[in-house]
Amino acid sequence: MRIVFMGTPEFAVAPLQCLLRDRHEIVAVYTQPDREAGRGRALASPPVKTAAERAGIPVFQPDRLRSTEEIDRLAAFKPEVIVVAAYGQILREAVLNLPPQGCLNIHPSLLPLYRGVSPVPAAILHGDEFSGVSIMKLDKGVDTGPVLGQLKVKVADWDNTGTMTEKLAVLGGQMLVDLLPRWTAGKIIPRFQDGTRASYTVKLEKKDGEIDWRKPAIEIWRQVRACQPWPGAVTRLLGKQLKIIEAVPLAGATTVPGKVVALQTKPGLGIETSSGILGLVQIQLEGKRVMNGEEFLRGQRQMIGSEVTG
Repeated sequence: MRIVFMGTPEFAVAPLQCLLRDRHEIVAVYTQPDREAGRGRALASPPVKTAAERAGIPVFQPDRLRSTEEIDRLAAFKPEVIVVAAYGQILREAVLNLPPQGCLNIHPSLLPLYRGVSPVPAAILHGDEFSGVSIMKLDKGVDTGPVLGQLKVKVADWDNTGTMTEKLAVLGGQMLVDLLPRWTAGKIIPRFQDGTRASYTVKLEKKDGEIDWRKPAIEIWRQVRACQPWPGAVTRLLGKQLKIIEAVPLAGATTVPGKVVALQTKPGLGIETSSGILGLVQIQLEGKRVMNGEEFLRGQRQMIGSEVTG
């Protein structure tokens, strides 16, 4: 098929590569402009731009795909379908109506659950046993269009937002190449979403990673996983930031939420909560390298009995 692909972050790379392996004709890739990143604030290209340039595909990065000039340029590619994966812009009706087969969006949730920008961390925060990916035909709403296909995948105890997003990206790409020929042949009946079951997500902010130790260990464990790799789950220990990268909820009596305790078994180090202990599997104290709980304990035994703060 003759396809224009729109996507920006790492999540969109796997679907693009799946389309290329399936020998579709990707006539153009649209992605967000380069942004400043890192400590040096140097301009960095979106992952999709890098992947497209390696494949020799023309890349376009308009600030807003809204002007008549930009839409005319897009129309000149004469795409049969536009595939969207975390592009980062809401498409105008003129774009939605442009390709004869519509604009198909890959969304990492089991719609109508978790519409919006943060579906993967939302599923982890809610303790869902399953997540999944949906392919829908875009309409004027935010993730409200009819669903063409959906696949479910189990959320493992060790999954975080990074690993889960990677799984769903690959799954979405595989589903897309299977679905496209059936969609264009008229063999798929779109399923309209039940708006009464819809839930919405918002963009994570840095403050979402700040831990409140008055919560139960299982809730903080989900927060750690949902905030990995960004914004990171953090607390403060003796005036320094302590980043918790990987953790495990453990049963056990507690006395003071936020108290650092030594454990008799792995991971060796934990912090008391309002209910249970959060075992610290991988952590990073400000100015130090990433360590496991036992390593940290060997060099910082004086921390036992200290209290962390949110």
